Amino acid sequence: MAFEAEGRRRTARGNTRTEPESRAYLQDYAVLLDAVSFPSLVVDHRWNVVHANDAFDALFGAVSPHPTADPRDNLLRFVLFHPEAGSVLADREASWCLPMLAHFAEALERHPNDEELRAVRRSIAEDPIMDAAYREGLPRWISAVGAEAVAHDGALRPLTHPDPRWGRTHCRVVGETPHTLQSMGLSRLTLVLREPRRAEPRPVRRGAARRGPRHLRAVPADG
Repeated sequence: MAFEAEGRRRTARGNTRTEPESRAYLQDYAVLLDAVSFPSLVVDHRWNVVHANDAFDALFGAVSPHPTADPRDNLLRFVLFHPEAGSVLADREASWCLPMLAHFAEALERHPNDEELRAVRRSIAEDPIMDAAYREGLPRWISAVGAEAVAHDGALRPLTHPDPRWGRTHCRVVGETPHTLQSMGLSRLTLVLREPRRAEPRPVRRGAARRGPRHLRAVPADG
């Protein structure tokens, strides 16, 4: 289980809990995560996916495997670089990429020597459009929309679920990281899917109900 290895790493990085305690906590937390009916995952500061539940797998199940941007491996890279990300993340650039770039910029500022984050920055620089969005468009966007639009927790974002019961809908991004998980440098996000709005039935005009079989029987027969 990925959480077991993560428990060892978090202990090695100075977490006050012993390795067995950290591992046991993460194992139990994985059980909790797997019981949630909405897509839910735990990530580190690089957006490496430490654990994700079956609902998360179902949401991205139709996405093709990718060597560096698979959603089960790193959500940041998936949002920014996977060619099929837009098939799930509707309005990808404005609703998903820009907020994720803002969080990436914050993480890189906090961890300027992190090799994985620096590698993401190099990948951004290799794409002229994305690099311009990061260097020039992102500051203007943050200034225009404010901190609330940048934050993941509470954001309402569009997506397309492969299950036709959901289809094109929205999700409320809920950040719910307990103190113990936070002390390990981990975060949890849940995508609370909203039921798609159904078309309202047309109101029946007064008298329309009488234009049924009784109306047809009122027509005199030939002869």
